[in-house]
Order: sequence, then structure tokens, then C-alpha cells
Amino acid sequence: MIRLLLIVLFALLIGTALSLGLQYDLGYIRISLGNYLVETNFWVGLALIVVVVALIVLTINMLRRMREGTGLVANWLSRSKERRARRRTTKGLLALAEGNWPRARKMLTSAAGHADTPLINYLAAAQAAFECSDHEAVDELLRKAYESTPGSDMAVGITQAQLQLSGNRLEQALATLVRLRKQSPHHPFVLKLLKNTYLRLEDWRELSKLLPELRKRSVMPESELIELERLVWHNLLEKAAEDCRRQQKDDANASLEPLTSLWDELPSFLRKDEKTIGDYAHQLASLGDEAQTETLLRKVLQSHWSDELVNLYGRIEGRKPDEQLLTAEQWLKDRPNNAELLLALGRLSLRNELWGKAREYFETSLKLRRSREALAELSRLSAHMGEEELSIKLMMQGLATDNGLPKLPMPRA
Repeated sequence: MIRLLLIVLFALLIGTALSLGLQYDLGYIRISLGNYLVETNFWVGLALIVVVVALIVLTINMLRRMREGTGLVANWLSRSKERRARRRTTKGLLALAEGNWPRARKMLTSAAGHADTPLINYLAAAQAAFECSDHEAVDELLRKAYESTPGSDMAVGITQAQLQLSGNRLEQALATLVRLRKQSPHHPFVLKLLKNTYLRLEDWRELSKLLPELRKRSVMPESELIELERLVWHNLLEKAAEDCRRQQKDDANASLEPLTSLWDELPSFLRKDEKTIGDYAHQLASLGDEAQTETLLRKVLQSHWSDELVNLYGRIEGRKPDEQLLTAEQWLKDRPNNAELLLALGRLSLRNELWGKAREYFETSLKLRRSREALAELSRLSAHMGEEELSIKLMMQGLATDNGLPKLPMPRA
């Protein structure tokens, strides 16, 4: 209300001033434009100037409003495209979850240009293209994903490696993961994918180099990591033994250095691991170095007992078979009812040509446990001692045990 009164008062003052001013003749205004001369009363000229200024101001305001209106239309159109892109993205992701790969790829790709997160659209579309077995489209979509979002090279690279692994493109996956590891040497998921790739390629040497980093970054549970390490070094030991065999074909006196040097590379906890020791000992014995195998097993068994290793100890021939037998008999004092040790003692007795003692050990082992090996050894010994009937009986028992035959009535001889 006060504002309206002020405006009215201001208008009255202006009107009064103009009415008073018109009573006085202030002269003329002349404007010369080339050959044209415009002459008018001062007050009329002033009024014209005011009108011209007002028109200019109105024109400027109209232009500004038109520009703002165009911007509003553009913003409305842009928001409309974004809404359509969100709807198509949602439909594309639903199609992807439902396994409708062609529809998912079409929806996600068409919406990517106006989507809030084009990276997700392109990555999901690449997954759909992969399921359609269109590998060229996968590479193109991943390229677009990389270009759409700065700093997305790690996410795009990991997706690419996963798709390459799923498609059994192992060499390409390895190249991708090696590149990613150079960018981020300690990235846990990159390390895990690299582990899976080496495992499928059976590249045991490279996998052995990766193991310390896997443990340091806690990429796997400890129990799984230990099993993986056993597998890796088991295969490396086998490969080294195979290299030694090839060398022995060319030179019977070739050294076992590839195998023995690899043993020195093993982590300390694996050199105390029963299964790994057994692998190494088997390879040494198969290559003909039973003396070194006996020394290794004797040292291990004195500090860490293992039925599997004592079984192997009974199978090999050390430098001094009599001392080997005495060593095993010392162990029997602490383990008088160990069937595996008694079986090994029977075999060591045979190696020392102590037939009666060997028989006693085999029979005692069988009383404690009916094992296939003890039956076979006693059957073989009985045959060579002229007890063919007993040998056949024991052999039949062994066959029945091996094949899981049920107890059934049989005709009497």
C-alpha cells in the first residue's frame, strides 16, 4: 500500500514538473542526418527520446525472455531424453538379468548416450554381447565404456579380463591382467584373476612367483592358499623330475640338479609338509637316487612321524641296508603296534635276506590291519619259501579285499 502511494506521489510530481516546464519555451532541437534535417520543439524531442529509450529497453527484455524460453525448452528436452534413457536402461538391465541378451544389448546401448552413468550401460551391454558370442562388439563396447568415463580404465580392464576368461581366451586375458597389474600392482581382484589365469594355463613357475603377493594381500583364505602352494610346487617338482629324466636319456650320469635345486627354493613350511616331502622323495627314488631319499626320509621321520613316509622308507634301498633296518627297529620301540612300520620292517628284512624275520613282521602287521600290501608281500614270500597253498590263499584274500567281494558260500575242494 505504501509503495503504491509512493508511486502515485512520484507520478504527480513528474506531471506537475512537466506542466510547469511546458509554460516556458526552451527552444528547438535540430538533428541533421545527411540531406535530412529534423527540427522539433524541445519538449516533443524529449518525449521522442524517452519513447525511443523505452522501446529499446522493451526490445532487449523481449530478446532476453526469448533466449530464456529457448533454454527452458532445451532443458525440458534434455530432461525428457534423460528420463527415456533411464527407462531404457532399467529395461535393459532387467533383460540382462532375464537372459534376453539381444534385447538387453539393444536397450543398454541406445540409452548410453543420454544415461547418467554411461559406463554401466556399456559394461552391461558388453556382457550381453559376450553372451551372444559377438566378441568384436564386446571390444567395441568396452572401448566406448573407457571413452565415456575418465578414470574408468581399471573397471573396464577387469570386465574385459573376466569376459576373456569366461570365453576361454586365456592368452588375451593374461595380457590384459599383466597390463592392469602394472597400473595397480597390489589390486586384490587383479591378483585373484591373474592367479586363476595362470592356474588354467598351468603356468606353475609364474604362479609360484605370484604366491607371496597373494599371501601378503590376503587374496585367499589361508587353507586354500596352502592347498594352492602344494599344488604349484607338486607340479614344479614333477616338471623338474621330467627334465632330469630327459637328461638321463642322453647321459646316464646326468645330475639331478634341476630337482634338488628346486627343493631348496621351496618355502620353509613346505619342506616340513608331509605331502610335499613325499612328492620329492618319490621323484628322487624314481630317478635312481634312493640313497639320498633314504637320508631325507630318515631325518624327517626322526622328528615328524608319518605312516605314508615310513611306507616309502620300506620300499627304498639306502647305502647300508642293515643300518636302515636297525634304524626302523629303533622306531618300533616307540610304535610297537604300527601296522605300516611293521610292513616296512618286513620289506627291509627281505632286503637283508632275513626271511623268517620278514615273515614275522608281515604276519604281525596283518594281525593289526588287513592291508592289501601286507597280504601281497606275505603271499609272495610264502610262494618263494615253497608254501604255495598258503600263498594262493593269501592271494585270494587280497583279491577279495581289493575288489570288495561279499562273503558268499563256496563249494568245498
